[in-house]
Amino acid sequence: MNSHLFGQSRKIWEPQNGHGSRLNSLRNMINRKHGLNLKDYHDLHKYSVEDYMFWQDLWEYLGIIYSVPATAIVEPGRLPEIPNWFPGARLNYAENILFRNDDGIAVTAAREFGLVEHYSFRQLRGHVRRMAAAMRAHGLRVGDRVAAVITNSFSAVVVALATSSIGAIYTSTAADMGTQGILDRYRQIQPKFLFFDTEVVYAGKTFDLLTKISEVAKDLVPRGLQHVILLPSTKTGKEVTQEQTARVSNSIALSDFLKEDDGRPLQFEQLPFGQPLYILYSSGTSGPPKCIIHGQGGVLMQNKKEIALVYGCTFDDCYFQYTTTGWMMWPLMLSTMALGGRILVYDGSPFHPSVEAFLKFVSDQGVTIFGTSPRFLTEVQARGILPSQLASFPSLRALMSTGAPLTPPMFEWAQAAFRKDVFLTSPSGGTDICSSFITGVPAMPVYAGETQGKSLGVKTQIFDPSGNDIEASGQPGELVCTRPHVSLPIGFWGDEDGKKLRAAYFDTYPGVWRQGDFIVANPVTKGLIILGRSDGVLNPSGVRFGSAEIYTVMDQFTEVIDDSLCVGQRRSTDKDERVLLFVKMRPGHHLTAELADKIRDAIRSALSPRHVPAYIFETAAIPYTVNNKKIEIAVKQIVSGLNIKPSGTVANPESLDLYYKYRDIENVAQHDGVNRVKAKL
Repeated sequence: MNSHLFGQSRKIWEPQNGHGSRLNSLRNMINRKHGLNLKDYHDLHKYSVEDYMFWQDLWEYLGIIYSVPATAIVEPGRLPEIPNWFPGARLNYAENILFRNDDGIAVTAAREFGLVEHYSFRQLRGHVRRMAAAMRAHGLRVGDRVAAVITNSFSAVVVALATSSIGAIYTSTAADMGTQGILDRYRQIQPKFLFFDTEVVYAGKTFDLLTKISEVAKDLVPRGLQHVILLPSTKTGKEVTQEQTARVSNSIALSDFLKEDDGRPLQFEQLPFGQPLYILYSSGTSGPPKCIIHGQGGVLMQNKKEIALVYGCTFDDCYFQYTTTGWMMWPLMLSTMALGGRILVYDGSPFHPSVEAFLKFVSDQGVTIFGTSPRFLTEVQARGILPSQLASFPSLRALMSTGAPLTPPMFEWAQAAFRKDVFLTSPSGGTDICSSFITGVPAMPVYAGETQGKSLGVKTQIFDPSGNDIEASGQPGELVCTRPHVSLPIGFWGDEDGKKLRAAYFDTYPGVWRQGDFIVANPVTKGLIILGRSDGVLNPSGVRFGSAEIYTVMDQFTEVIDDSLCVGQRRSTDKDERVLLFVKMRPGHHLTAELADKIRDAIRSALSPRHVPAYIFETAAIPYTVNNKKIEIAVKQIVSGLNIKPSGTVANPESLDLYYKYRDIENVAQHDGVNRVKAKL
């Protein structure tokens, strides 16, 4: 067992009365229905991954709305690894999301410059009805693709739900994605409609997107794009002019597009459980992204399960996920409305006009479930801000951090900085399944740095390279899923025979899903820790460990270090891999030999001498994906001698250029005054 991995696993939260009540009610229902005696979450999870009847139980518990019942729970599918779920059933995703039709608030839409608007469920249905009628009048049919380049806004919610009410397939990217990134995605799926924000605001700056829109439209119109719908300015609310629409091929202002609404009622097409709903995109940093197709039933059930059972969402709750429209957390957030809750969609920077104003806004809006990222929490800590001293957060019940592992020190800080009774969790899943593999369990204690349990219905295990289950050993290994579940992707767009999908997930362990995460389980607490991407595992002298172990130690230095990146380097001439650590300093600070020694000492003390990086360098920039995840693999490839052409997934592609010089690492280190280089004999 790697005891150093669990040295900081201190209990920081315990459930009080009421926590986990939805989980307990599901467990009690299953016990009554089947005459079982499931005593706790571990028993419930065991049942959920051993008997497919669990999915029928969950269907009933969640109250899935349907018009035709299924003839079975599961049957063989097109690919042997991916079965068909609930064959014969007919339902509609949007109908389940929009089940309320009253004056309760469904969506609160906010912009960074202070505009806040509230929309009731009745108003939301009215907007969706009007949009769907216009879409149908313009020729949208079941299976057509509707794409958007759009901010996290009420308009995005309306377009997505109108699309799914018709049975068309929705896909979106953030408005700040570059032209090439948009085309890398939308060339593949060939949308019929494209909704595009024309003017947006971020961090106090205004961005005119018309040139980008024109470039995208020019490329996609020959590929079947029939309508480019230009949305009003997010800053002023003004519609585009005729002069502006003339600059964009096949374009029409939103107000003119909606004039085709003929007053027809909102109709929810009744479609199979596996009817394509969303296309999401892999975050590969080189080459075109994979276009991952997700079915309506799987997304609905898995996301509704997460929001209901992990976060206990009811009519009285408000879920605020800080996200773009291009991340899987956006459709997860929509499922809140399927439980009658309110969502808060926010367009803008959390640091403008100030992070203090942003945190007060979260409190003032009565947010009960706040979804954020380790990066945001680390920045708040580094600025010396204690959220609980800014506002009382009277409604906050759950704080969820995702997108990257949350380190033990950040677990402890966040638990204390908000409120000690707030349920803190760090789930991990993927765009690949639009759900989680491991998640929070509000009926169990929280230990710093650990995710409490495995998601219900998802048989997550830990394999060594030979395919042996090593979970009980306390040794890290590959995160795998050894049994199908309802939100496995239908396929990749254009991959008719499934060859690419099987190569992506099922080749390493035939018939077993390999997620590509490096994970370990604590044999004592049963908690799980994501240690990084498995293809980025560090392996100096045969010692395997994840970058997250290094990042945990680096949390000690957030006052002077803005962020860090830890990768392995093995060039064709190297006999072994070495570990490199790059640090981006905060303004006014630089990496010195003294600071580098403190970092080495901290890593040596917290982990072991074998974990100490061979070199530590200051860097001007760290590459991130558009979803704000650090890019380790591309940097590892660059410093090891490969040339990389960045994809549109890289938010700051120019930053990768900074790392090519480290191929000649001995020369760089010899002149930087921080690293000690042994003379070559």
